[in-house]
Amino acid sequence: MDILSETVAAIRTGSPASGLFVRHAPWGRRYPKVPGAGFHVVLQGSCWVVPPGGEPIALGAGDVLFMPRGEHHDLLDALGTPISEVAHPGEPREIAGPGARTVLVCGAYELGRQRSHPLLDELPEFIHLPARPGRHPALRSAVDLLAAEIAEPRPGTDAAIPALLDTMLLFLLRAWFDERPAPTGWAGAFTDPAVADALRAMHAAPERAWTVPELSALAGVSRATLARRFLATVGEPPLSYLTRWRMLTAARLLRDTDLPLAGVARKVGYQSEFAFAKAFKREYGRAPGQYRRADEQPAVLAV
Repeated sequence: MDILSETVAAIRTGSPASGLFVRHAPWGRRYPKVPGAGFHVVLQGSCWVVPPGGEPIALGAGDVLFMPRGEHHDLLDALGTPISEVAHPGEPREIAGPGARTVLVCGAYELGRQRSHPLLDELPEFIHLPARPGRHPALRSAVDLLAAEIAEPRPGTDAAIPALLDTMLLFLLRAWFDERPAPTGWAGAFTDPAVADALRAMHAAPERAWTVPELSALAGVSRATLARRFLATVGEPPLSYLTRWRMLTAARLLRDTDLPLAGVARKVGYQSEFAFAKAFKREYGRAPGQYRRADEQPAVLAV
C-alpha cells in the first residue's frame, strides 16, 4: 500500500457518514465541531461558509470544502442571513422556501485524535477546492458517483457509499497537495525520492529496528542529507516518525483486529509486551487493553 493510503487507513476510525440536503433561501445552518474531518460539496446553487473568526468563503456549484479537523462553522444562503437551524441527526432532507434552491452533499470522517499524524496536522482548518474546468477530474467523478448513490439508493448503495467516501477523502488530499505551488511539508515528502523511500520502508516494516544509516543507504543519500530533508518535509526526525507510525499502527490493530497484545507488540517492533504497553500508554494515556475496550469518540454527524 502507498504512503498516503496507509496513513489515511491508520488514522481513520469507524465508518464515514454523509447525506444530501436541499434548502430554499433564506436559510442558515450551524455546524458544531465534530471529532473528525468534514466536507461540503455544492451540487446546485451557491452559499457562504462563515468560519469562526475568519473571512467568509463563497461556494458555487461544483465547489468542495474540506475541514480536516471538523471545525465548527456556519453555512448560509447569503451573508447576513440569520441562523435558523443547527445540523443534527434525523433532520429533514429538504425544507421548502420562497427563494433560490441549493443542494449540497455533506459528510464526515471519524479520525483518531489521541495521536495525530503530521499529514493532517499541517493542513489549514478549511480547504476550498473551487470547481475549475479540467481540474481534479478524479475528485469530480467521485463526487458525482456519491451524489447519485445518495439521491437514488439502489441495491448495493449501503456498500457503495462508504467506499466512495473513502475514495473521495484520498482524492481531496491529492487535490490539495496538487494545488501547492511549491512542494513543502508532506506534499514535499511525497515528491522527494529519498524521503519517500524512507517512509515506504518504515511503513512496510514498522517491526524492524531501523537505523538512520540503514534508511539513508536504502534512500541512496547520506545520513545528514536524509535527516535534513526528512525533518524539512515530515516535520520530525526519521526515528521519531518511526515511533509515531508504530503507535498509530498499534492503535489501528487494537481497534480493528482481535490480535493478542503480544502479537500487536511484535508487529510494531516490541518483543516485550510490557515495553510495548509502557510505550503505548505514554502516547495514548491508557494501556493497550483499555484502549481496545473503550469507545474512542462519538459517531460523527453526517450533515
